[in-house]
Amino acid sequence: MEDEGKPLLGSIQAEAYYADQTDFLDPRQRRPFHVEPRNIIEHSTHEQVSAEASALNSRVHYYSRLSASSDRLLAPPDHVIPPREEIYVYSPLGTAFKVPGGEGSAKNPSIVTIFAIWNTMMGTSILSIPWGIKQSGFTLGVIILILMGLLTLYCCYRILKSTKSIPSIDTSDWEFPDVCKYYFGSFGQWSSLFFSMVSLIGAMVVYWVLMSNFLFNTGKFIYNYVHHVNISDSDFGTNGTERVICPYPDNNRSVSQHYNSDNNTDAALFDHWWNKTNTIPLYLIALLLPLLNFRSAAFFARFTFLGTISVVYLIILVTLKSFHLGFHLEFHWFDSTHFFVPEFRAWCPQLTGVLTLAFFIHNCIITLMKNNKNQENNVRDLSLAYLLVGLTYLYVGVMIFASFPSPPLPKDCIEPNFLDNFPSSDVQVFVARACLLVQMTSVYPLLGYLVRVQLMGHFFGDHYPSFFWVFTLNIVLVGAGVLMARFYPNIGSIIRYSGAICGLALVFVLPSAVHLKALRSSGKLRWPSACFHVFLIMLGVANLLAQFFM
Repeated sequence: MEDEGKPLLGSIQAEAYYADQTDFLDPRQRRPFHVEPRNIIEHSTHEQVSAEASALNSRVHYYSRLSASSDRLLAPPDHVIPPREEIYVYSPLGTAFKVPGGEGSAKNPSIVTIFAIWNTMMGTSILSIPWGIKQSGFTLGVIILILMGLLTLYCCYRILKSTKSIPSIDTSDWEFPDVCKYYFGSFGQWSSLFFSMVSLIGAMVVYWVLMSNFLFNTGKFIYNYVHHVNISDSDFGTNGTERVICPYPDNNRSVSQHYNSDNNTDAALFDHWWNKTNTIPLYLIALLLPLLNFRSAAFFARFTFLGTISVVYLIILVTLKSFHLGFHLEFHWFDSTHFFVPEFRAWCPQLTGVLTLAFFIHNCIITLMKNNKNQENNVRDLSLAYLLVGLTYLYVGVMIFASFPSPPLPKDCIEPNFLDNFPSSDVQVFVARACLLVQMTSVYPLLGYLVRVQLMGHFFGDHYPSFFWVFTLNIVLVGAGVLMARFYPNIGSIIRYSGAICGLALVFVLPSAVHLKALRSSGKLRWPSACFHVFLIMLGVANLLAQFFM
């Protein structure tokens, strides 16, 4: 939100003066993308700006061509840089949000900063937390969730402090990629780009799989309601007011459904053309591919507040379902039974991969904290935000796992998307799926916009070089989503793989390596610190490698 007294809601990067200046050579050229509202003459797919704005942009380009990476004297002076009234930052697989910018803009109080971080981190990973706890075992899952929260918090703290360790240079406009380039040269620049692409494309793939899932179940609910079709899940689910199902018993991906309808032919025809993996992913192409080709993402940014509403509704839904289902826990520490999993399982790395992404905010934490009113409280506010995020994940994961009715269903039926454990006829879950579908439909083009800006900016110097290149990139992005939704629609595995890959660099390796490099440069490196941070790097490598053996 624009007022400091209001909660910050989800938003995304808007089109800007510097959309074609994403090079890391000069940190001042990498200020967040922005275009002043008063300079927009016509809101359309090809936004036009005033002559004053165009002239100002040309002057910035002129200074940019004069400056060199080692000479900041010729960098654009402050009076040439347009004032930043709004800054948009993004967290992969979560949301993004808008914060005030500019030198004289209002700062955010601590409570707003804390909830902004919480809102940014809350993404699709929350749907997989109960499944991750099931994979690890209840006790080990809770322990891993707490430890991963602490480790990712520390690495985030190291990023927050990284700009302070560089002497004799004004780093007020720097972000973490600038720090990486300072210490590691072009390797830091390109590695940050690569892993940023992994997180963004991973997010788009997960969104496509989830949108296919939500669209399928939403259409199923509407069809059954209109045609008065009754579906019996008695073979794989519970009876009663609160129904919970095991959609894929014994890893069988086909679900037996018994229609009590007079028109079985129409029902079979509907199932043929409304299939979760065969047809729905293809239907989404007609909706989303045209949206990816828009030059500006400003229109879709207006709907990202739905992310906050969806998360709050999910928490309420989990509370209500758990209250009605009750708790079903029986502790078997090492040996599993038919209905209960052991408290410690060897598949725990699957949870660590999911949590690496669930606690990921490292790529934009510096920008977030720049707008905190009391800079001396940054560490405290960051810790409180992580505590709030961890408690949210812990609440959802524990409540769903504990309330899953076992018996009659085994805990192994808990799905990577816990909403799949509720039938399509459940009205409360239908509302959740519909809200998430609308939210993801608006966020997906924004993710594609960020991929385009970063890739096209690096290779062409322009975020929209031509329709051909943009359309080709979008075909690749959509194709990746369709293939995953068609052949491997397991969001738990997609999240853990992408989380472990981007987390290896941006959570474990680069923050630790930058800290060790800074300590060595200042002559303060000691063996305890070196051993601990090398251990963190090895932990990130082990986290990635373990995903391929689970």
